[in-house]
Amino acid sequence: MMFNWLSLVTGLFYIVLGIVVIYYKFFFTILEPGVAYAMGGLLILYGVFRIYRAISKIKSSGNEE
Repeated sequence: MMFNWLSLVTGLFYIVLGIVVIYYKFFFTILEPGVAYAMGGLLILYGVFRIYRAISKIKSSGNEE
């Protein structure tokens, strides 16, 4: 159960990191705008996927109890 909540927080972290990469165009090195948008977009999508998966697991574990 704790892993599901941790996965939710991690998803939020990835979304924030994606926004930061898009805004500052920096991820361990200075990025070209196209690369920054692509990388930021992928980070945001992965964060949304993690949150979706965590919520679906939390709901399914709530039905089992």
